Amino acid sequence: MRKREMTVQNWFQLWLTGKGPELSRIFSENAVYMESWGPEYHGVKAIEHWFAEWNTRGRVLAWDIKQFIHQGDQTVVEWYFQCEMNGQGVQAFDGLSLIRWSEDGRITFLKEFGCNLDRYDPYAWGAGPRFKEEAARWF
Repeated sequence: MRKREMTVQNWFQLWLTGKGPELSRIFSENAVYMESWGPEYHGVKAIEHWFAEWNTRGRVLAWDIKQFIHQGDQTVVEWYFQCEMNGQGVQAFDGLSLIRWSEDGRITFLKEFGCNLDRYDPYAWGAGPRFKEEAARWF
């Protein structure tokens, strides 16, 4: 389990620096990566391209791991993420990654789930719900 946790920590650390070695050390050749808001990448070459290209448009300010949960060939990682896209300000949210591992210890599947930080109780004012009048977040 420790090796899996170190692999995830290395992946998050690469985002903080915006640079890294070949991602084939982390992802299997046919890995699938699904972002929380829709984009999906198939194969380590596509993941490498996305990583390099994304880092020309933004930078990750924080990607903090809160906990790991392991079961069989799967790991769930709970985390906090913060980034700044060029000219668009800072964005932040909580999230989870569902990861499946290959037999050789690389990530073969990763699916992200996001959770808005601006949470509230819609029933705090009575029996009927009162929702904020704003567009839903992108994840």
